[in-house]
Amino acid sequence: MVAARVQPSGISEYFLIPAISGALALKNSNTSSAPISHQRKVMNEFVHGLGVSPRWAYTDVWGLDSDMLSMIPQPVLAVLLLFPITENYEKFREEEETHLKRHEQLISPKVVFFRQTIPNACGTIGLLHSLATHDDIVEDGPLKSLIEKAKPLSPDERAELLEQDTGLARAHHQSALDGQTHPPSEDEDVNLHFICFIHVDAHLYELDGRKPFPINHGKSTNLLEDSAKVIHQFMKRDPENLQFTVVALAPNQDA
Repeated sequence: MVAARVQPSGISEYFLIPAISGALALKNSNTSSAPISHQRKVMNEFVHGLGVSPRWAYTDVWGLDSDMLSMIPQPVLAVLLLFPITENYEKFREEEETHLKRHEQLISPKVVFFRQTIPNACGTIGLLHSLATHDDIVEDGPLKSLIEKAKPLSPDERAELLEQDTGLARAHHQSALDGQTHPPSEDEDVNLHFICFIHVDAHLYELDGRKPFPINHGKSTNLLEDSAKVIHQFMKRDPENLQFTVVALAPNQDA
């Protein structure tokens, strides 16, 4: 989906419409992989094939106002944001990292955070972040095994584990074939990036594998609504850019 803006009464509102391609990739050992589509159907086939319960699915979030958010089935377990990496964002990211290194955050030990060391792997990392805290919805299989192995490890050790995992690599390869009419090359530079928002111990966390640590956005009572507030800030940093996507992990209405 791409964010389209309209300005009723001079007030910007954000609406989201389907897009064609995105960044979801995985490599195995020293082999890089092409990004695969972020379309909801491909994402759901990918995770359901890895053992995620069909009672749960990724669903499109068409807008960030309260009326649009109320259409999403509850409870929401995670929110994924696909956004463009721009000069404005990179400047903000560097300033944020510098600030947080000087001011220690409270990070719950229940948060499972993966560092991204694989090019074009932000989609896979985003999906893992959305599921690792809710592995009770994942049946026994390669994904469940990966999450269980990852939990006691450090973020960097989790990244190494992911690089060597063969089960996800095989599933990714098939998803890459299914998700693109003309798949991009393995070395293609993708300037769109996936991050994930989760709710742990009544706090909202932003999980971005490009960052050295999770971001604690403070106390939260509603994952979807509070994530939308943070996502609005992403959009405000690049008000002319339309490449924003929001997807929620929620009860599957088609099951």
